[in-house]
Amino acid sequence: MKFLLPVALLIAVAAKSTPSKLSAKTEKVVYQSANLMITQVAKNSFVHTSYLQTKTFGKVPCNGMVVKSGSETVVFDTPTGDQESKELIAWISKDLHCKVKAIIPTHFHEDCVGGLKEFERQKIPSFANKNTIEYAKQNKFNIPQRGFTDSLTVKVGTTKVYAIFWGEGHTKDNIVGYFPEDKVLFGGCLIKELQANKGYLGDANVQAWSATVEKIKQAYPAVQVVIPGHGKVGGPSLLDYTIQLFQQ
Repeated sequence: MKFLLPVALLIAVAAKSTPSKLSAKTEKVVYQSANLMITQVAKNSFVHTSYLQTKTFGKVPCNGMVVKSGSETVVFDTPTGDQESKELIAWISKDLHCKVKAIIPTHFHEDCVGGLKEFERQKIPSFANKNTIEYAKQNKFNIPQRGFTDSLTVKVGTTKVYAIFWGEGHTKDNIVGYFPEDKVLFGGCLIKELQANKGYLGDANVQAWSATVEKIKQAYPAVQVVIPGHGKVGGPSLLDYTIQLFQQ
């Protein structure tokens, strides 16, 4: 695993990757239970959706991402609880015939780390922005094991997936995940589904939010599928919508 990948290389990788055979318009549910849904959104990319009961917003669907190459996967954001994480890991093993190489929470909130202990029990290493680790400790949430500063490159099978901090927005530590092989971006809670409101702003930097997403848009001109932290998967229009939503 390699740290601090230069931004220029990230952009070059994004531009050269091969298009996926599926798009957000051809999503396919491949697993569903009472507490977990898994949807294929590109050839080797999946969204896992679980649910978090909140006081302000009620029962909220929360998205994460699974990417696959060969016999390995990397997961972004845990499901919201240990049981849902157990289901997800079992599905990856039984249906994809893969192991989970790493779990990468995209920020410190419960919808990203709520099921982290199950990954730990199954000896799956966790990686996060160093600030995510610090904020998780301060807020007494589950704590990822290993930290990075700006970016993380993880080799998965015969290819790579990237985790990058582009700036503050939903939180001060929020990162995104990018899988060039399928041209899929996992925006997490930094990116909003179309027509969404601003949502929870208790840990946000609203002033920086649009500029951060603008950097992401410029970095990945070839992106085809964009996964928000909550709600429906879409394309690059989700980036534009988020930029407009938080413009000052």
